[in-house]
Amino acid sequence: MELDLTTPAQPPRTADMVSRYMTLTKDVMPRLARTTHSDWPVRNDHCFQRIVLDTICGGVWYDHLHRPAYKNLTFQQAERAVWLCDKIIAGDVNFAALNAQSLVWRGKAGPAKLLGQDGAARSRSWSGTVQGTRSTISDPGF
Repeated sequence: MELDLTTPAQPPRTADMVSRYMTLTKDVMPRLARTTHSDWPVRNDHCFQRIVLDTICGGVWYDHLHRPAYKNLTFQQAERAVWLCDKIIAGDVNFAALNAQSLVWRGKAGPAKLLGQDGAARSRSWSGTVQGTRSTISDPGF
């Protein structure tokens, strides 16, 4: 008789999800911004973190999370952050619109900066959907 010594797959832990989020925002996304994704509006790791966290929180992240954010994310928040990073990398969301909205929440951009080349206003509804962009952000159902 042969024993099955394989370990059953463990569900991801919060620390694993946070680690993945940190790798994406500190290493992967800045590297892509300097190479294949040079059209992205930001290059620095803290900017990627700002945009992702503001988006998943629906406003300025530090109004919703204790500092430092990465030590205070719930599993669901970390999972959403990883999901959003993956969507940004794949080009499935309008990253420039997410950055613009983050800056508006912070009082660093006026409405004029949210107008697209077509003149259509860009706004964010309370539901988390970026409207007037080529793509929307839907809740991944976590």
